[in-house]
Amino acid sequence: MATRRLAVVHRCWRAVQLMESLRTYCTRLEQQALPKWSLFQMSSSDVVFLASPLTFDPSVVDIFLALSSGAQLLIVPSLIKKMPRRLAGLLFKEHKVTVLQVTPTLLLSFGHHTLKEEVLSPSSSLRVLALGGEACPPPALLRSWKHEENKTCIFNLYGITEVSCWACCYKIPETLLRSSDLGEPSVPLGAPLMDTEVDVRDELGRVVTEGEGQLFLGGGGRVCLLDGEGTVASGTMRATGDWVKIREQQLHFQGRTDRTIKRNGKQVNLDHLQQLVLALPRVAACAVGLHSSSRLLAFVVSSSSSSSVRQHWEEGGGAGGDEKRRILEQLSVLLPSHGIPDSLELLPALPLTPHGKVDLEALMRSYERQRERLGFPRGDVHTLKQRLQALWKDALGLPGDADLDEQSNFLLSGGDSLKAVRLCEDIGAAVGAPSPQLLEVLLDGTFSELWRHVALMLEGRPSSSHQAKKRHADPPSAAAKREWKPAEKRAVRVLQRAGRVTQMNMTDSSETLEDAGLRGAESHRAVKVEMSLSWASDTGRCVDASPMLLVIDGANQSSDGCRTTVFIGSHSHRVQALDLGTGGVLWERVLGGRVEASAAASPCGSLIIVGCYDGCIYFLSADSGETRWTFRTGDAVKSCPAVDAVSGLVLAGSHDGNVYALDPQAQRCVWKRHCGGAVFSSPHLHDSPRQLYVATLAGRLLSLNPDSGDESWSYHRGVPFFSSPNCSSSCVVIGSVDGNICCLTHTGELLWQFPTQGPVFSSPCFLREQHRLLCGSHDGRLYCLSAADGSEVWTFQTCSRVYSSPCVFHSCGGGALVALASTDGTVWILDAANGQMLASHALPGELFSSPVVCGGCVVIGCRNDYVYALNLTNKEET
Repeated sequence: MATRRLAVVHRCWRAVQLMESLRTYCTRLEQQALPKWSLFQMSSSDVVFLASPLTFDPSVVDIFLALSSGAQLLIVPSLIKKMPRRLAGLLFKEHKVTVLQVTPTLLLSFGHHTLKEEVLSPSSSLRVLALGGEACPPPALLRSWKHEENKTCIFNLYGITEVSCWACCYKIPETLLRSSDLGEPSVPLGAPLMDTEVDVRDELGRVVTEGEGQLFLGGGGRVCLLDGEGTVASGTMRATGDWVKIREQQLHFQGRTDRTIKRNGKQVNLDHLQQLVLALPRVAACAVGLHSSSRLLAFVVSSSSSSSVRQHWEEGGGAGGDEKRRILEQLSVLLPSHGIPDSLELLPALPLTPHGKVDLEALMRSYERQRERLGFPRGDVHTLKQRLQALWKDALGLPGDADLDEQSNFLLSGGDSLKAVRLCEDIGAAVGAPSPQLLEVLLDGTFSELWRHVALMLEGRPSSSHQAKKRHADPPSAAAKREWKPAEKRAVRVLQRAGRVTQMNMTDSSETLEDAGLRGAESHRAVKVEMSLSWASDTGRCVDASPMLLVIDGANQSSDGCRTTVFIGSHSHRVQALDLGTGGVLWERVLGGRVEASAAASPCGSLIIVGCYDGCIYFLSADSGETRWTFRTGDAVKSCPAVDAVSGLVLAGSHDGNVYALDPQAQRCVWKRHCGGAVFSSPHLHDSPRQLYVATLAGRLLSLNPDSGDESWSYHRGVPFFSSPNCSSSCVVIGSVDGNICCLTHTGELLWQFPTQGPVFSSPCFLREQHRLLCGSHDGRLYCLSAADGSEVWTFQTCSRVYSSPCVFHSCGGGALVALASTDGTVWILDAANGQMLASHALPGELFSSPVVCGGCVVIGCRNDYVYALNLTNKEET
């Protein structure tokens, strides 16, 4: 009881402070020979409506606005404020209110017809309409409310409790209200009131005079005591938490700083989105919020809504499918995909809080009840199909009467991973239980397959259709995870871009490194090499990832000989496992986003590790593609992880700026290290000295302890690193965006740098026995340099930029050859000794993927959606 009394006393004291501030303000106006409340030109003939409850600061303004001018103060029961028609009749017909200070949401509750025919009609008694407490509606919406002959002055008020409510005011000019220009998205906040100071500061606290920043308010006479404060220094500036933009010396509200979220790695401000939706011609009111921290919802009152919408909503049905589709189509033109709401709900009206603002919590509760009503019927196959079709069409923004082919694929019909995740959430809510396999069935299957899968979910039985194909298998259960362990010791060889070959558990009888190269060559001095197409595999979208080849000795398996598998991902979200000899698809997985990262393999060869745009690192079975573990980072993963054959740790970089050391057997993160910038290039693990090298887009090359993540040293270049580092026993080499190939010691000292004529995105590749290195450049050349001093040995000029990394491989006779790709689609084979061209082959698309060579076969991904394997044969020998 004592606590409650203290709270009441505190609120009364705050009200007294506000009143005293207003009284002082009026006194100063008198001292300056200005009429009281000259802003509104108040007089004793005015009627002021007390719209706000006494617990909301603007109520004090309304009270003193009337008392200081001798005007009437109209007070109505709270219940009447919830009845828009009755309230409008009291205000504008019976009592002829002249001054109205309300939130935009409370005003919108009157409805478009009442606003234009009564509130802002030609004969309206209203002189002053002051909008505050929320973002001001856009000019286009204000114009739609106001009759051409209406004389009401409309003001945009801005302020916060910490400075006694009002702080800025903007009288909206008639020119703006009558203009037909739709390009003005917001109304300015206006100029500061007397004794008010305004600052805009960026994230570092620096004052901004043009651009964006957080708004700060204060001033000598604008100080209020907040909870727990005894005194406050005069001139204290309060952070408002509001983000504004200064444009032509005017402040424009952008949104609350705490209403900015991240979707698909991109920032979305909910207030800015709300204003944009509100500016659409078919929208009368809008509220945007986040449900369960992930689902972006837009609640919209349509300008053409009717009583049928209200009835349909109350009955639990969806409303206005065509209207929703038209609004979403308009948003798709104005917004990137990450800014489009996951769900748009049409409502007859928005619920209000006692302060007249949108009650977002009530909207979320209504949405949850709405989802609960979507439950799928058990046993009624026809109704299940209809409801599933409706959800499918709604997710894709299709009209309700559109035909739906049962063989339609969600992605090929215009969907994306984000829409797919939201549809899975809706289906899971309707079924009453999630399904780990549901997303994979949706992304890669047809509507018919999805329908059958959902029917099995309702029966509580797992789907087996995808298991039979060895595609999209469920993540293992807890029991399966406990049973999984690394495969028995077997000879494993991993071939990756930049000519990297990792050999594990190799025996004397295993195939040698040289055997992985060009068959039939007696020496490296082959006069001519021919390339011919072996096979091609369609991945569905462009391939920027480089292939990873896994060669496993079959001595400990039921099959004889070696098995070589190609693993590669694409922008279609797919990861394919292909047989090197035939190109046949062994399995295929659809992940939660685009795959630009090249894959890596565990030391035993039983796991494939691949990063994804959805921020996840997937650990897949090399044999079946089943998910063994998924680790989520804070942003997209576009680089290939390094794998420590000693500890078994997977060392992966992310665009969130961290490097993660992951233990796939224990399924945990051992350590993580923030590197000061996004990690795009692939980390490189060097054995002696034992160091992990990581390059960032912030221009840093770091040396980390792979066991602890501790930093040994860092080298600052000042420009982004897209190239991945590579090492020899004496140095580490990396390409730079400023066009240099840089060589450093293992202690971080710059040994030399070689200038090319364009940015270097290509990663260096070593000719170890010759102490040379190879690296491409955007100037179209492949450079062969001495590793000792960076001097040029030879160069080869292609017909386009060289983005990918060269691959050194060997003929059976021991001669070194180089496979190279240029962005115009050409694959080149060069003599590593002198750069002489031995062969070339043109592919029908750009090449950003790097070639990998094994068994006389060049494998490379192409931006025409295909993965290619090219056979290498000698035409002439010497």
